Amino acid sequence: MSLNFLVIGAGSRGTAYSRAVAVTSNSSTNSESCTSVLPARIAAVAEPDPFKRADFGRKFIWGKDSSASDGEDEGKGKSRRGQEFVDWKEWIAWEDARRLQVAEKEKQGGIAGTGDNDESDPKVVITGVFVCTMDESHAEILHALEHLNLHILCEKPLALSLADCLSIGAAYSSIDTSPDLFPQRHDTHPISQPKSSNQRKIFSIGHVLRYSPHNTLLRSLLLQDRAIGDVISLEHTEPVGWWHFAHSYVRGNWRHTTPGGVGTLLTKSCHDIDFILWLLCSPADVTDERATPHLPATVSSSGALSYFRRARKPITAGKATNCLTCPLGEDGCSFSAKKIYRDKWLRKEKDAGWPLKIVVPEIEDLVSSASSTEEGWEKAEAVLMQKLGEDYDATDPTGMEVKRVKDRSWYGRCVYESDNDVVDDQTVTMTWNEEPDPLGANHPDGRDYETRGPKTAIFHLTYATQAQCDRRGRIYGSKGEIEYDSKKISVYTFADEKVVQHIPPKPSSIESKSHGGGDVGLAKSFVDAVRACESGDMTADEAQKKFVGGDLEELVRSHAVVFAAEEARREGKVLDFQRWWQDQQSLMALERQSQRSMARAQEQQALIRLRDEMEPGAIERKRRRDEEGDGERMEGLDAERFGNMEVHSNGDVSFS
Repeated sequence: MSLNFLVIGAGSRGTAYSRAVAVTSNSSTNSESCTSVLPARIAAVAEPDPFKRADFGRKFIWGKDSSASDGEDEGKGKSRRGQEFVDWKEWIAWEDARRLQVAEKEKQGGIAGTGDNDESDPKVVITGVFVCTMDESHAEILHALEHLNLHILCEKPLALSLADCLSIGAAYSSIDTSPDLFPQRHDTHPISQPKSSNQRKIFSIGHVLRYSPHNTLLRSLLLQDRAIGDVISLEHTEPVGWWHFAHSYVRGNWRHTTPGGVGTLLTKSCHDIDFILWLLCSPADVTDERATPHLPATVSSSGALSYFRRARKPITAGKATNCLTCPLGEDGCSFSAKKIYRDKWLRKEKDAGWPLKIVVPEIEDLVSSASSTEEGWEKAEAVLMQKLGEDYDATDPTGMEVKRVKDRSWYGRCVYESDNDVVDDQTVTMTWNEEPDPLGANHPDGRDYETRGPKTAIFHLTYATQAQCDRRGRIYGSKGEIEYDSKKISVYTFADEKVVQHIPPKPSSIESKSHGGGDVGLAKSFVDAVRACESGDMTADEAQKKFVGGDLEELVRSHAVVFAAEEARREGKVLDFQRWWQDQQSLMALERQSQRSMARAQEQQALIRLRDEMEPGAIERKRRRDEEGDGERMEGLDAERFGNMEVHSNGDVSFS
C-alpha cells in the first residue's frame, strides 16, 4: 500500500510541495507512536495548462521516456489512466465514477483492484489532495471535494473571505458540525462518507513558517525552554523585497484586493500572522487536552499603497506604460523589467527557475532542448523579451478589455502604470490581556503562578527592503531578549548578561529555496499525519495535533485575525477581537440556518410542482395560481398535502 496524492495546480507551489514529497517520500515518521512506513508519492495532477501539466507529470509522475507506449507503467514517459486531468472538475467526475464502479463490483461479489486497467487499481486510488491553485478558487474546490472525505493540504490562504473560511472549517473539522448551523453540501451524495471522529481526515494549510527548522527551534526556546521567561512583546517583520513585490504584487497575480477589500496581508502575510499566533496564542503543547489558546484582546492595523502608483512616476518616463518602450531604460529605473528579468536572472544568474519560469513557463525546455547551452539561452531571451513587450491600453473602457487585463499578469508593465491596488507597507498590532491559565500553578513549563499575559505583538510588512522574505524580529521577555533572522537566533539573558547564539542545521539546496525548509517540513508533517492515520496507528485528531501541530479551528482563527486587521485598517479603528470573533461566528451560524431554511422551502416547492404534474387537474391548478400571482407560495392545502406525499423504493411518488 502507498499513499497516493493528487496535486491540483501544477504551478510554483504545486511543484514545491511535490518536490518536498519526493524528498520525504520514503522516510519514516519521527514519532515513536507511529511505527508504519507507507511510501508516499505524487500519483496524479489536475492542471489546465497543457505544458505545465506535461512538464509536471514528467518530473513527478510518469518520467521522461518519450518512447514508451500507452499502458506502460509510470516512469516511462507517458501518463496512464487516472494520472492527468485538465482540471479538478474532471478529476472529481472521474473519481466519482471510479468509486461507483468499485462499489458496484463489490456489490456483485467481485474483487477490486486486481488489474492495471481496472478503475479500482490501487495505483489510481487517491489518498490525499494538494490544492495549489489561485487563491480565489480554493473555496469552490474544497467544497467540491467534501463528499470524497480525503486528506487535504491547501495552499494559503484558505479562502478570500471569512465566510468561506468558516464554511470550509465547518465542513472539514469539528468547529461546529451541527446540521442546523452548518449543513453539509453533499449529505445526500451517493458516494459520500460520514465524518465521525474516527473517519475525519487530516487537513493542513500552507503556513510554511511553522515548519522550518529555524522556527521550530525558536518556538522551542521560547515556550518549552522559556529561555527569556514570559513574553512581554514581539516585533516581527516580513521584508518582501523591492523587486519581488513588483514581480508578484504590482505586475503579478496578487496585485488586486479581494471583493471584500483584503489584500497583501492575506495573500502574502497570512502565515506571518499565523506564525505570531503560533508563538503567542497556541498552547505550548497542543496535545495537552487541558490547554486552551490565549486569544488576542485587540487588533488594529494601518497601511497604504505608498509607492507603486501613477503619482510617483518619474516625469522623465513620460507616457510610457511598458518598460521596453520607456525612455528611462534599464539604467534609469530600478524596477525596469529588462533589468530584473533579462539582465539579472537570465544573463547574469542563468537561472531558469523562479521568477523567470513564472514569466516564461517553458523556459527550462527552451534552454535544455537547444543544440548548445548558449543557443538555448538565446532562444529563452527572445521569448522572454516577447513576453515582456506585451501591453494593454488602459484607456479602453470596454468590459472585455478590463477583464482581459485583470485576468492575467503583465510582467513588462510599468510599475507606476499597473492596475495594482494592494498596500505595499502595513503594520498590525495585537494585544493580549492577562487571563487565568487553565493549567494553573505548577505549570509544566516551570511557572509557579496561575495567569498568562498581558503582551503585545507588532507585525510589519514592507516592500522597501534589500532582504527578500528573510523574516526578522525581536522578542522581549521577563528574563531576557531574543533576536532572530532566517538563519540564526540570539538569546540574551539578564541573569548572566550573556548572549548565546543558536544556528539551526543548514538547509539543503532544495530547502534553502523553499522557505528555509518550511516547504519540506510542511509536506513531511502532512504526509506523516496521513501515514499515521491511514495505518491506524493514530486517529485523525491525534495525528492532526501531533504532526500538523494544530486543528483546523486554529488555522481558521489565524485567518480571522487577518480579516479583523484588514477591517481595522480600512475603517481606522481598534477591534475588540474576542467580541468581534464571537459576532462573526454567530452571524455565520444565522446565515447558514437561513440558507438551510431556504433550501428546504425550495425542495418543498419542487415536490409540490412534481405532484401537480402527476395528479389530475394539474393544468387547471397551475392556471389558477398564475392568475392569482402566487405561484411560488405554498398554499395551506398544499402544505397539508405535502405531508401526505410518499416516495416509494422504486422512485414513484404518490399522494394520499
